[in-house]
Amino acid sequence: MSHRERETSTARIVLLAGIASGQGKTTVTAAIARKLQQQGKRVRVFKTGPDYLDPMILQRACGSEVYALDLWMVGLDACKRLLAEAAAEADVVLIEGVMGLYDGDPSSADLAQAFGVPVIAVLDAGKMARTAGAIVMGLQQYGPVNLAGVVLNRIASDNHKNQIVQGLRDVQVLATLPKLSTSLPERHLGLVQPDEIAQVDALLDQLAESIALDEAAWEAMQPVELPLDGSMTQVQPLLAGRKIAVARDAAFAFAYHANLACLRALGAELAFFAPLQDEPIPADADGVYIPGGYPELHCATLSSAQRWQTSLRDAHARHVPILAECGGMMAVTESITDAEGKVWPMAGLLPGQVAMQPRIAGLGMQSLATAQGELRGHAFHYSTLETPLASVGETIRRSNGAVGEYVYRHGSLTATYFHAYFASCPAATARLFSYGEQS
Repeated sequence: MSHRERETSTARIVLLAGIASGQGKTTVTAAIARKLQQQGKRVRVFKTGPDYLDPMILQRACGSEVYALDLWMVGLDACKRLLAEAAAEADVVLIEGVMGLYDGDPSSADLAQAFGVPVIAVLDAGKMARTAGAIVMGLQQYGPVNLAGVVLNRIASDNHKNQIVQGLRDVQVLATLPKLSTSLPERHLGLVQPDEIAQVDALLDQLAESIALDEAAWEAMQPVELPLDGSMTQVQPLLAGRKIAVARDAAFAFAYHANLACLRALGAELAFFAPLQDEPIPADADGVYIPGGYPELHCATLSSAQRWQTSLRDAHARHVPILAECGGMMAVTESITDAEGKVWPMAGLLPGQVAMQPRIAGLGMQSLATAQGELRGHAFHYSTLETPLASVGETIRRSNGAVGEYVYRHGSLTATYFHAYFASCPAATARLFSYGEQS
């Protein structure tokens, strides 16, 4: 055992949670992260559960990559390792919860309890006063959880704050954020285009200036100590010497940092290209990864991007393994029918057509059984696929054991609505990028 393996890491680690979605958790987490960063603190941020959009904002706020924490999808040991490594390099680690504190299985409360992390309740107090105390008391006692304090969002005035404080009794108010005329974007975020990045950065600076942080109360919170466990399972370099081309732009922005890290751990070299810029797949690529995103918002550009479409067809003809997930799958079908009913021709690798729907067509945690083990992940999409192909596999919904998403294979192409978390089974991931070896 090395010296590093015997060490522990210590940092101020907190989980920010609320009673439901829409309470301002992302706004508050981003505001605190940017404010602490401006004060010279080293800040790391995590997001609970499967999410691509909030981490983009949080990453801009703290200046470091934002990874997912989920006791099921990521796993207890991997979550512990990610947290400990972050604590070793940061002064403060913020974890944004998902939905309500006790929602989901496992929930944000389960995550906090697993690692001894105190909870900060984020409360949209815009339409309440002393009742806030009853809500906070319920959040604290239901689990129970170690409640470090609250952040009051959408405070109208000092008098409003004072009324809420009277109802909170002995619970510490760690920060307050007033009602603001602007808010963070919630959907259709790319954060790969300079104008969007500049807009979000300006808003983050405004949030950091607006949030009132109780510095003394914040500093009084006890740091959390975690073991630096260097005994992680070694990933075999099954993709050593291979170059994986990864689509990355505003249409294909939904790739976990952990997925890219897993490909590198498998030995692959990554090369990024932007279909929206009509950039072709590198000619020497040994595999192609087209992650999810919002291709439906860029149909005209993608439909006319002939260089990238031609390079995709050429790679497919050369039997280069291609993994197309969700939005990536949409872009390699024959066509996309957008929300207005207009049909846009696409690359045509996967027989079939995709059509946008007004309601969610797929949602939730799912797993895919493979010969190499179980790949875990999730689904979230508003479109449906019609294809003459028979599926070669299907995911299982964690919530009820029912069939989730189908997996299709056409030559060297693997396509599915399922977003796989690669690190949940690196060997299965490697097989996806090894044409002729899939099973």
